[in-house]
Amino acid sequence: MADLQSLQDLVPASTENAAPVHVQKLDAHGRAYATGKRKNAIARVWIRPGTGKITVNGKDFSAYFARPVLQMLVRQAIGVANRNGQYDVDAKVAGGGLSGQAGALRHGLSKALTYYEPELRGVLKKGGFLTRDSRVVERKKYGRAKARRSFQFSKR
Repeated sequence: MADLQSLQDLVPASTENAAPVHVQKLDAHGRAYATGKRKNAIARVWIRPGTGKITVNGKDFSAYFARPVLQMLVRQAIGVANRNGQYDVDAKVAGGGLSGQAGALRHGLSKALTYYEPELRGVLKKGGFLTRDSRVVERKKYGRAKARRSFQFSKR
């Protein structure tokens, strides 16, 4: 232990630049579970092999997310992974508005896909689906009408 060479010999060589190994994570029912977040919305997502049915809070997702843009947002991760019609998705979403909930569902669905099929991780990560969008509403400051807007100025 007198010099740096003896310290270097203590570290095993196998730990150098070892890539993390991603394994399949399933529950007792054969489903993959993940949590997705966006703004103030949280989505709990379970996927299992099936016909492609997506259920959100007990309703069909096209009834829950009426706007076509939100439906496209939810389907994006499955489309990029080329897994259309292969998985049934069951999700519970809470908090925020519909836009935030759709983003949270997309994030959770992407994570659940990587837990079910770890080889999809590269494709989904490259598309930016595994990154949590951390933007939230800025808090209101005292002496201001909103977060940044000042009260209306009047000279008299």
